[in-house]
Amino acid sequence: MTPDELLTTTRSVRKRLDLTRPVPFDLVKECLEIALQAPSGSNRQDWHWVVVTDPAKRKVIADYYADAWARYIASGHSAGALYADDPSRAAVQRRIGDSGQYLADHMNEVPVLVIPCIRATSLGAGNQAGLWGSILPAVWSFMLAGRARGLGTAWTTLHLRHEREISDLLGIPDGIAQAALIPTAYYTGDTFKPASRQPLDEVLHIESW
Repeated sequence: MTPDELLTTTRSVRKRLDLTRPVPFDLVKECLEIALQAPSGSNRQDWHWVVVTDPAKRKVIADYYADAWARYIASGHSAGALYADDPSRAAVQRRIGDSGQYLADHMNEVPVLVIPCIRATSLGAGNQAGLWGSILPAVWSFMLAGRARGLGTAWTTLHLRHEREISDLLGIPDGIAQAALIPTAYYTGDTFKPASRQPLDEVLHIESW
């Protein structure tokens, strides 16, 4: 797989996660070793990674996720609703919504849940770009490394509605913030392709807005 192919075909995988095939822990560690090569602010490397494979703990996390998903849908802020005035885009977003529902229904069956965390002494209203910019590139590297090894992943954050409860469940100490929840499993098939995106000219600004 060329770098361009890897970067343009690493998709959020939900319905095509293989929920029956175990994922070797050493393979997850291999992907995390690659993730640790990502940049971080001032090279502080304040990240931590919680890998959850225990079925009982996965079930608790999945229940919290399902509750957060239900609240999200009930709020009317689902992706399909947001693009109701754009039929073509709304159709795509409805498909994403369907796959999101599938993931919420089956999260407890995903063999590996990865929760990237970062040391955060303050989460005030100030500029947090430096904080999250010191963990999100590493998470993306983990997802790319997984894709190259036959693993599918999806970027999710809805569980953060219950971050305190999940921190208590997993023994995550105070001062450590969760950045995402990455369901990880082998994927089925290999027909991933670049997604439809806005034309570059619509979002590109040269010299000024």
